[in-house]
Parts: sequence; C-alpha cells; structure tokens
Amino acid sequence: MKVLVFDIYGDLAHFRKFYTTSSPLTFPFPPPSTIKGMLGAIVGVDKKDYLRVFSSDYCKVGLQILKPVKKIRLGLNHINTKQNYWIPTKRGSHGARTPIRAEFVKDPGYRLYISHQDQAIFEDLVRKVKNHEAVFTPSLGLSELLADFRYQKVIEVEEREEERVADLVTVVPLPYLEGLRINFEKGKKYFKERIPVRMNEERVVEEYQEVIFESEGKPIQAETRKSWEGEESGGLLFF
Repeated sequence: MKVLVFDIYGDLAHFRKFYTTSSPLTFPFPPPSTIKGMLGAIVGVDKKDYLRVFSSDYCKVGLQILKPVKKIRLGLNHINTKQNYWIPTKRGSHGARTPIRAEFVKDPGYRLYISHQDQAIFEDLVRKVKNHEAVFTPSLGLSELLADFRYQKVIEVEEREEERVADLVTVVPLPYLEGLRINFEKGKKYFKERIPVRMNEERVVEEYQEVIFESEGKPIQAETRKSWEGEESGGLLFF
C-alpha cells in the first residue's frame, strides 16, 4: 500500500470537542474528519463532498504528533446575535459582543500518513503537497488558524495481521489493542481521548473511538492485532 507522508503545522489550532459549548475546549490533534477537510482543501474538493471523496471506505488516515502538545486559553469576543440582530453598542440588556474563553493548541505540528484507493485522487494529492500547492487554504480547525504543510515522502507499507509488539509512532486507536497490553515506559506522558472517527455526508458523527497518545510525540510500545510497517516509519495505525 502506498502512503503519502507530509507534515502540517501552524501557530495555533482549535479542534473543538463535541461536548463543549460556551467555553470551547480543543482536542490535542485533528480528528480524522478534520484531517479529511484539510485534504479536501488541498485538492479542491467542495465542503459538501470531501467526506464522500475521502470516506473511510477508500481513505486511510494516520497521525503522528511532532511537537509537544501545549494548550493555552485566549479571550474571544463573539458578536451578540441572540435576539436575531446586532448593533455596535449596548442597548438595554443587549450587549454588542459576548466574551468567551476558548482553548487552543499552541505551535501545533503533526505528521500525516494518507492512503487512498483511487489512484488519480492519491496522485493529485501527492503532486499538490510536493509542489506546495492548495486549491483552498487549509486551516487547523478554524478558518482564521491558517496551516502550512511540507512534503516528506511516499512510502510502501505492509499490513501485518498478527498479534505482535510494535513501537507505534501514530496515535493509537484502542480497537487495535482490544485485550492486549501497552508497555507504559518511564519518561513518557500517556493520555486518552474519545474522538469522532467517522462522519457521514450530512456531517453527523456515526462512530467514536477512544485513542491513546503520547503528548510529546514519542512512540508507544504495545501489542497490536494489526499494524502497518514501512521504510523508516515505525509502526503505523490508521483510522
């Protein structure tokens, strides 16, 4: 299986957690549906179509954390439209703006591993990433948080369907480890998140998964039921 490897990074990122409202919290890395939005922006797929073009049935997505996860909170002013109108000054109890505190990832950096069964789409994505081209501007969760990207390589990976110990460089979806062991090593910081992994074309989440990750991007040694290996890549797991 051919896999495109490239890095995506920026100054700030916000991948909103689905259960937060007035004080938005962020996932430490982009969920698969957000990554597919980035891919759609690069190749020029419309917002209405990218979840179909990069459906989990055709597209595999893996993510490696490159920079330690650092979170900060910033104050934002949202325009107040609660009563279906906005005025630039306060009138009675209706203020012009609603201040909130939002959480962001500071100096985010991720390595993406992307495979697609459609050779034409895959080659177009490779060509655009390699030439540092994008049809639409990719962002890190919000349109104001612009993303940059850097081509690394295209690798061949081999799927291994057997229980084995691997040093996994990507975020680890727990279904790969069901009933198996993780080797928790000293000096590493392990965290667990529940993230959306499959979304239909109506943007309704159809599946959530729990994942394990090391917040500084260090490999996780674990027994897996399945993994992929390629040249100089370490163990890979895909959504």
